[in-house]
Parts: sequence; C-alpha cells; structure tokens
Amino acid sequence: MTSPPPLTNLLVLEFAGLAPGPFAGKLLSDHGARVLRIDRSHSTSVPTPDLLASHKRSLRVNLKSPPGIALIRSLSSKADIIIDPFRPGVLEKLGLGPEVLLKQNPRLIFARLAGFRRDGKYSAMAGHDINYLAVSGALSLLGREGENPFPPTNLLADFAGGGMVCFLGILLALIQRSITGKGQVVEANMVDGAGYLASFPRFLMMRELGIWDGERGTNLLDGGVPWYETYKTKDGGYMAVGALEPQFYEAFIKGLLPGREVPDRMEKENWGLLKGMFTEAFLQRDRKEWEMVFDGTDACVTPVKTFKELKEEGYQQRPVVTLKDSPAKDSDGWEGELVIPGDGEKEALEEWWGLKEGMDWESKDGEVRLAETKSKL
Repeated sequence: MTSPPPLTNLLVLEFAGLAPGPFAGKLLSDHGARVLRIDRSHSTSVPTPDLLASHKRSLRVNLKSPPGIALIRSLSSKADIIIDPFRPGVLEKLGLGPEVLLKQNPRLIFARLAGFRRDGKYSAMAGHDINYLAVSGALSLLGREGENPFPPTNLLADFAGGGMVCFLGILLALIQRSITGKGQVVEANMVDGAGYLASFPRFLMMRELGIWDGERGTNLLDGGVPWYETYKTKDGGYMAVGALEPQFYEAFIKGLLPGREVPDRMEKENWGLLKGMFTEAFLQRDRKEWEMVFDGTDACVTPVKTFKELKEEGYQQRPVVTLKDSPAKDSDGWEGELVIPGDGEKEALEEWWGLKEGMDWESKDGEVRLAETKSKL
C-alpha cells in the first residue's frame, strides 16, 4: 500500500513566469504540493503559454491594486512556500518581499529564483539561459573545435541550474524547518546553478590532468575523441558512441568493423583516421540495422531517438525520480498541461486556503481581491 506523495498539502504560491519558476512549481505539484499560480488579472479564456502547469490552479490578481496586494499577503500568512521568479526588487517594491512576509509568517519558505547573481555585476540586467551559461563559464565548454560556443537549447540554466536547483533549495529549507520550526529565504540563481553543474570539467581543467585541458571539442567527453561521438547512418538517423573503457571499445570495434585492423587509439595522430573509418562504416547501414548489431552488447552504442518517435513507440516519460512508497502524481509527460488564468481559483481559495467568497475574498472585473468587508477590518 502506497502513501500520498511526500509534499502533499503543502501550500505554494507561484508567481507566474516562464520556464524555471514554473518548473520548480511543477516539481512541487507533481509530488503533492498544492500550487496556486498567481496570474495577471484579465478576462481572457486563452491559456497561458506555460506548459508546466500539471496539478496547478490559477488565481487572477491585480498586483498594482491595494486589494490585490492585500489578498496576496493574506494567502502568504498561511502558505508554506512562495516562488519568486522576478528580477531582484520587483516583489519588494510591491511590499511582498521576504522581510514583510516572513515577519507575518515565520514558517514561510521564500524561494527567490534569479538569472544572474543578485549581488553580482549583472544583477540589474535582463538575460536568458544563454547569458547565464556564458558568464558561469559553462558555455565555454559547449560546441565543436574551431566553432562558436553553442548552447544546448535552454536546458542547463533555465531548467537544471534554475528550476531544479530552486526545488532542491526548497526541499533543504523544508528539512531545516522540520528541525527549527522556521522558514527562510532560498536564494537560487542560474549562473551559480549552471556553474555548479560544470564542477567536474572545471575541476579537471584547473588541475590540468590531461583529461580536459584542451579547447572545447578536443577533450575526452566533448566530442574530441572519435569513440565518444555521434555518427550519421545511411537513412539519416544517428547513433551515439560512448566506448570509453578498453573492453567497451573492443566490443564497439567488433560490431562496427568486424575482422578489420584499426589504428591504435592511444596515439592522438590516429584520431582523424579513426573518425573517418567510423563515419564511413556507419553510413553503410540504416540506424535500425545498427541497433540490431549493438543491442544487448557492452559496446556503449545506442540510437539517437527523437521525442516524436519515442512517443510513437509508447515510451513512458516518468517523473524525475521514483519513490516506491510515495510516488509522484500522474502527469502528461509528452504534451504538458496548460492553465487558463483563473482555472480553479475558487476551489483553491476555499478548499486549500479555507477562505470564504464574499467574506474573505471577492471576484470582480476579471480579478480576485481581498473582500471589502475584510479590508475594512
């Protein structure tokens, strides 16, 4: 018999944003937290562009109006977690900063997720994933030799170094709260997050051990060696090769070039010749044929699959981690889930926060605010 997800019933206010903030909120909601997304007030029925809204509800609030601000303060007094995805100072100017909200609710965990460091050179500047990677040093590692650094979409800073790291900070703060009874501010930024993810290559480079001393695209794990590389097949597909250890490399050569003599891979001057041989060989067969050759072997050779074909094959996209006794909630792992501003706001306020319409809150002109009767008290 399984238990509820581990974060069940935690109350979360997630100020609407794109990518990293909503991703942190999704991780919380998928594991049971009650996440209420704070959207701008309007009467449109068009969903927000956020596809990370599984299990969330939305509240329309005018953050430029005193009744709207008052409602957020009221909700914050009962909330466990707030996710602040804005540039430094935005919520503080609204009177919704941690110095205000933690005073009224000492158990609150106030998670601030910034792009650049809040105290650094770029703190007042706008940026995106590519900029955070750039100043963290991580972008300098990515790309081919002799070519410009190349960002891997927005995975490393926005999601891994941003949303995932923020989620980790929230979990750590929850553990600390279970000991002290007090919440705190969680500071996460995508520069430090991405930089931390690059710890291993950075340490190797600084120690000059010969494993990652060269320019990008010339090292062991960045496409510099022909046995850690991708190769095109006859039908236009790709195979990924990661035959690092001698026994795996032996299995790789046996499958790709059976019976043929190959140059010594330990001699760097042979790398160009080896890559040419591997390239030519992979072009002789379709990807499916190469899969049949290498499936079940220790050659460390696998197909490069697209999300479209994985879905067509019935592959299941699972949660980031599986807890056997308290699994995450089911969510769409392929197309995501949208939310229309205002979806479930009445249920969230009444069922999650225990607030009564008309007495504690009211909806008017496409926005929800603190009830007049409450604001006069």
